[in-house]
Amino acid sequence: MDYMTLKEASNKWGVPPRWINYYCSSGRIPAAVKMGTVWLIPKNSQKPADKRFKSTRSKDGENK
Repeated sequence: MDYMTLKEASNKWGVPPRWINYYCSSGRIPAAVKMGTVWLIPKNSQKPADKRFKSTRSKDGENK
């Protein structure tokens, strides 16, 4: 499986790396693995829905 780092996911999804770290530590990115101090995120992962806004959440939990 191919993985990306927090920085790569940050550029891909347009959010700060700190948010990606939070998503990983809270279990919102399935199959994310922590190796030492680095999170490895599968390249085919989708950005988790932003729970702060109702309009961006669809029924299945993904962003529109």
